[in-house]
Amino acid sequence: MDSFIEKIVERKKTAKDLLFSVGIVLLCAIVIFIIPAIPYINYMPLVFMAGAVYGAYLLIRSRNIEFEYSVTNGEIDIDKIIARSRRKRVFSGSCKDFEILAPLKSSQHTQSIQNIPKRIEAVSSMESQDVYFFVTNFQGERTVVYFEPSEKMLNAFRLFIPSKIFK
Repeated sequence: MDSFIEKIVERKKTAKDLLFSVGIVLLCAIVIFIIPAIPYINYMPLVFMAGAVYGAYLLIRSRNIEFEYSVTNGEIDIDKIIARSRRKRVFSGSCKDFEILAPLKSSQHTQSIQNIPKRIEAVSSMESQDVYFFVTNFQGERTVVYFEPSEKMLNAFRLFIPSKIFK
C-alpha cells in the first residue's frame, strides 16, 4: 500500500528580512525622487516610478518562504516555495540512505555532524522545538538536512529505517 504524507512549513521572518525590506523601501524612495530630476526623461517618469515601486514589491515579497515536505513510500522531497508562486526543489532522496535521523536538541547532534559543511535548513526557525535532522549523501557530498517532520512522517520513516531513528 502506498503512503503519501505532506506538510508545509512557513519560514519565520528574521531581523535580516526586516532590514532587507527597509533597505528596499528606502532605495525605492530615493529612485522615485531622482527620476523626475533627470532632464532627458520628460514624459516617462511615472512609468519609471511605477516600475520602481513594483520591483520593490516583488523583492520584498520574495522574502516570503515556505518549505513543503512530501514523503512517498520512504522517499522524501523538500521544495522551497517563494512568494507562493515559485517552487524550487532543494532535496530529494530515500530515507534508506540516511545515516541518522534525530531531533536537533538531542545527544545525537554531535560536533562531527555540526561540522558538515553542506547543510540544508528547511525549517521555520532553527530555534523551533520540532526541528529534526538527518545526514545523507546528496549530490555526491555528505549533507545534513534540518526539517520539521510531522509524527506521521516519522512513523513512515520508522517502517523503512527503524534502527536509524532516535527520539
